[in-house]
Amino acid sequence: MPKQKTHKGTKKRFRLTATGKAKHRQAGTSHLQTRMSQKRKRNLRGTTTVDGCMAKSIRTALNNNSY
Repeated sequence: MPKQKTHKGTKKRFRLTATGKAKHRQAGTSHLQTRMSQKRKRNLRGTTTVDGCMAKSIRTALNNNSY
């Protein structure tokens, strides 16, 4: 039986933690930020974890590899 390939789009957007949670960059941080308040921009910094229901499908797409 052939091996499952890693989904390359998922590989670029997500990363798994040691406990198996998926981290991702927050959306809305690349451009058009002049209309945002400073508080909103500040809270969009850094990474967050994905909701638990989506983490399983992300782990499957990544083949349980953390890149």
